[in-house]
Amino acid sequence: MDKVNDKLVAMEKAALTRWGRGDPDGFLEILAPDVVYFEPYQELRLDGLAAMKALYETIRGQVQFDRFELLNPHVVASADLAVLTFNYVSYLGDTASRWNCTEAYRLEPEGNWRIIQTHWSYTNVFKYRK
Repeated sequence: MDKVNDKLVAMEKAALTRWGRGDPDGFLEILAPDVVYFEPYQELRLDGLAAMKALYETIRGQVQFDRFELLNPHVVASADLAVLTFNYVSYLGDTASRWNCTEAYRLEPEGNWRIIQTHWSYTNVFKYRK
């Protein structure tokens, strides 16, 4: 399972690196067609790759950060399903943005892992309400 752990963490880091340059395609390339998505800025769950593409086009080029940390990655996997959870911190100058993330991956017939469910939430949400 270490091989799956290393693969999924590397995929996530590669997608996040592109994300920090305003390029959502790193994620779009690893999403399954039937992906579902939750995050604090969306009132309802988004269903499917087309919905994700539409959302990401509205923010293309707008997301920017200097660096990021993917902390405490943990993978639980079976033969064709895996769940990656981690804490995430991005930095723009002295400002840090902290998130929790859960990504469910499915091993597709062609041999590629694809995200089928993604959920992002703020870390310490009550701290941000002050």
